[in-house]
Amino acid sequence: MSNYNNYGSIAVAVSKEGGKPKEAWIRISKEVFDSKDSQDKSCPRSTFLGLCEKGIVKGIKGGVYLKNSSSNLNKRYALTAVNLLINNPTLSRKELWRQVTEELNIRIIHNSQMDVVLALWEKDMILVGK
Repeated sequence: MSNYNNYGSIAVAVSKEGGKPKEAWIRISKEVFDSKDSQDKSCPRSTFLGLCEKGIVKGIKGGVYLKNSSSNLNKRYALTAVNLLINNPTLSRKELWRQVTEELNIRIIHNSQMDVVLALWEKDMILVGK
């Protein structure tokens, strides 16, 4: 059973496609969602692009894919989550988010960031050790 939502599925599809992740995310999200709000949701997209920037998503070359890359919070959440999964690969979405927020000392509501991370993790599309 999948431990993620449609945003996770988009991340996996974009990774398998390779190439330009930003453009592919926009195109595939339009295929998956009818709602413009869902298509334009920035948290899962910037989570995915942040992982791509780091060069740890199979099929995607590292580079600059986000505006204000160094300060992007979703990228920070994603990288923290990956490090937590390396140490405990069976964390649920809820527990993973709890640990991310605890480690970063923040109190915010989950907004599909962990769906992206978990989808890539479960499909073995995150390169560990980079």
